[in-house]
Amino acid sequence: MGWRIVKIRGLLGDVWIGDDYPTRIIGVINVSPESFYKGSVRLSYEDVAEAARKMEQDGADVIDVGGMSTAPYLETSISEETEAERISWAIEAAKSAVKIPISADTSRLKPAMAAIRAGADIINDVTGLRAQPEIARLVAEHGLSLIVCASNLGSLRSSSDAPMAAVKSLKESIQIAVRNGVEPNRIIVDPGIGFHRSTELPWFEVDLSLLRGLKRLRVLGKPIIVGVSRKSFLGAITGRDRPEERLASSIAAEVMAVILGAHGIRVHDVAEALDAVKVVEMLIGHGLGESPSRSP
Repeated sequence: MGWRIVKIRGLLGDVWIGDDYPTRIIGVINVSPESFYKGSVRLSYEDVAEAARKMEQDGADVIDVGGMSTAPYLETSISEETEAERISWAIEAAKSAVKIPISADTSRLKPAMAAIRAGADIINDVTGLRAQPEIARLVAEHGLSLIVCASNLGSLRSSSDAPMAAVKSLKESIQIAVRNGVEPNRIIVDPGIGFHRSTELPWFEVDLSLLRGLKRLRVLGKPIIVGVSRKSFLGAITGRDRPEERLASSIAAEVMAVILGAHGIRVHDVAEALDAVKVVEMLIGHGLGESPSRSP
């Protein structure tokens, strides 16, 4: 009896993502002045709308809006009320400007509720439902998509153990989501590159190991997205301390993520990332046969 090859596919809002689709580009907009990359920050309704409009024109498939920085090495905590207020008007602004799905980057219940009221199609939880698991029930009630990130990798003897630790973490997050009624084909996984600072190992080595071992996440049967754009591990490699100086290294890491199995990449620079992805898709044969607009 031969092996049956199972194709991975899922939904980000109304956008299909997976093995038979082009690499999806998720553009990042933040309304948190604390965010590590100031180039992603927009602080008015008009600026968010304009940024979202440009990202859609540049080829983004999804817009991800954040109201509170999640960088683990910064003091960025704000109240749930403040995050909810920020994310609410920002999503309204993005929704007013574009037709593509909007994701809310939050791991707390009040901001998630505010985001959904404002029209969010996706909740992106960097804690993988560990901070407030009730978010899963909220996602299920509204028929949304859910991105869960690996978190709490535990004690790693070596950075090479990180991919399998991420699989274990994500499996637990998927179980929480499904138990709470989230549709299985609306769950997307993310290895959480940049968030693993408590493993007692050099954090940038953990990030590199997660990227190298990306294909191991396929065992979960869920589409994989990766966010490496302008992150600190790139600075550790290149000596570029300022995120503003990390565009070239971001593109390199995003291309490798696609080669190593990412179905989507979360980026600050949509046009540049899409150009790079088009080239790598042609070289590896992924996404061939798609129309020039890369529609599914």
